Amino acid sequence: MKLSRNRLAVALLIMLIVTVAVISYTLFESTTSKQFYVGVTYCGNSEQEAMLLIDKVKDYSNLFVLQSGSLQYNLAAVEQICDYAVNSGLNVIVYFSVNEVQQNASISFVNTAQERWGNNFLGLYFGDEPGGKMLGSLLGWGQSPMDLGYIPSLGGNFSMSYLGFSVKQQNGSIAITRTFEFSGEIHLTYMDVVNSNTTSITYFTNGTIRRGYSFFGDDAAINEFLIYYPNGTVTLQKGASAPYIVTDRGNISQFEPYQQVWDSRTLPTYDEIATAHIESKQSPLEWIHNKVEVNIFTSDFALYWWDYQIGYDIVLAQLGWNHTLAQDIALVRGAAQTQNKNWGTIITWKYNNSPYLDSGEAIYEQMRMSYECGAEYVIIFNYAEDMQGPYGTLQEEHFQALERFWNEVVSSPEVKQGSVKAEAVLVLPRNYGWGMRNPDDTLWGLWNGDENSQQIWQISRNLLDQYDYGLDIVYDDPAYPVNGKYSKIFYWNQTS
Repeated sequence: MKLSRNRLAVALLIMLIVTVAVISYTLFESTTSKQFYVGVTYCGNSEQEAMLLIDKVKDYSNLFVLQSGSLQYNLAAVEQICDYAVNSGLNVIVYFSVNEVQQNASISFVNTAQERWGNNFLGLYFGDEPGGKMLGSLLGWGQSPMDLGYIPSLGGNFSMSYLGFSVKQQNGSIAITRTFEFSGEIHLTYMDVVNSNTTSITYFTNGTIRRGYSFFGDDAAINEFLIYYPNGTVTLQKGASAPYIVTDRGNISQFEPYQQVWDSRTLPTYDEIATAHIESKQSPLEWIHNKVEVNIFTSDFALYWWDYQIGYDIVLAQLGWNHTLAQDIALVRGAAQTQNKNWGTIITWKYNNSPYLDSGEAIYEQMRMSYECGAEYVIIFNYAEDMQGPYGTLQEEHFQALERFWNEVVSSPEVKQGSVKAEAVLVLPRNYGWGMRNPDDTLWGLWNGDENSQQIWQISRNLLDQYDYGLDIVYDDPAYPVNGKYSKIFYWNQTS
């Protein structure tokens, strides 16, 4: 009898331990689960079309993103659309451009939104693609408050084009511009802003130097170009179609040596361009954060790590463009988790012309993988200049995919948000702003890939093949250590 009582006591103790463990696990699961939002964007200019789209998706989504470049200037229309969305059971995010006028307007709007829609207002979508614009499209820093920002440490304006970047300084009436291209060519421009006379010097990598003059005489523009060859020959051309003639106007030694000019680049290192990039764009976000408590969103297709450092609270990785889905998630999730931020995905174009979006089946899989990898926001981008039909680029197959995702994933107790976790991490060099869209992508939009790019590309392919969605990609930064956060850590330069 005594033995039976002992066995009973042991059994009860085991049951108690198991019960506590289950309760603890359940509490942990409930306290660590995150709210999830899924929906579509509206980028048009019609209140009626926006409401029509809301009616279409309200039964199988919980988020409406008003991402309209034109409606942002019509706050009455914005309020009417958001009223309709919230009354339809949806949460809202509203887009504003990054400029001084809209920056001020956004503060007034946030105060109204928080009072009017409460927790249904999730935040501002403020500007777009700050990292992506560094890699490929026109970007500039200037002294006007309307510009993206000003970098006092540069002593002037900094601008970047697809080919390179220029540093502009003004001295009296002479504006001086230096442009360094990927190819190695260097362009110097000296302009007398009073008389509109321009002198340009181009250094070619083969040692040739071209010096050009553009000025006004007899009320007509006069252009001439002197070309200095390494062999000592100098030729002259006046006008675009004039023949070349040999001259004796000095020799090539009168110019600064090529290497000396190349070494004069204002931002020669990755650390310096990263700092300049962050400092130039964080001011508007800091200003908003200091005025109101609001989440600030953006979307991007590269350089998510620095989007967070600029000051964005939530970054949406753009899925599409035939990118590698596992890599996009590895980069944005790695950046967010390491820096203690939130993240999501926005499904954008696969094609540059109609039908723009991928198939409904493919979009369903992108949404599902985003959810299982821990995204808190999944959004379908819905815009093209030549949109046809009442719902923009969204076709019936896309609505069906969204409804299926809502019913089979979001509403299913069997599919867990964040169930696919990163067990491994790849650590890239500090401030290595490489686009990683292909083996020949650029660094910060200013340089071609360097001697490390191919090695990084290869190890990232190997690890993505091995770990798939179980890999994160981050950057070496003592402020954001990875030790203790991942079971397996790989560095870009390790050999095994």
